[in-house]
Amino acid sequence: MSRIGKLPIPVPSGVDVAIDASVVTVKGPKGTLTHTVPAPITVEKADGTLEVKRPNDERESRSLHGLTRTLVANMVTGVTEGYEKKLEIVGVGYRVLSKGPTQLEFQLGYSHSITVNAPEGITFAVEGPTKLGVQGIDKQLVGETAAKIRKLRKPEPYKGKGVRYAGEQVRRKVGKAGK
Repeated sequence: MSRIGKLPIPVPSGVDVAIDASVVTVKGPKGTLTHTVPAPITVEKADGTLEVKRPNDERESRSLHGLTRTLVANMVTGVTEGYEKKLEIVGVGYRVLSKGPTQLEFQLGYSHSITVNAPEGITFAVEGPTKLGVQGIDKQLVGETAAKIRKLRKPEPYKGKGVRYAGEQVRRKVGKAGK
């Protein structure tokens, strides 16, 4: 039995969960998220909790069991607390400017500045010229947006310059060996 899949999902007060056939809709103070549950898996609402069940022990059912439970739990967390990924910029002259809550302008050592627009449901928080945060209620969308920003200028291994996640360790290489 899946250890993650059999854990019940606590539903805090102020969060409304609607289950319509295979579509789970979670409504909370920060917004609404929906997820379509794959075929063999079912989600049942019990007193203050949600339970994800599987009909049999086939390989596909087992693999989807824990995944579905985690996705629904992430939806509940997202509509109550939300998610945030923090990024930092390292490099001389590298900086970020906020052009509103859904638009950023980067100077990353290229001849031009790069403007990034936030997808629906994502906001940016600039804490300084080299620190920013990506916030939203959908964990996957927050992570994907942060990854796209990091991809603009990945941290390079020689000087460590580029956009990185907060706390990310960049593996450094030594330069050319002198004679």
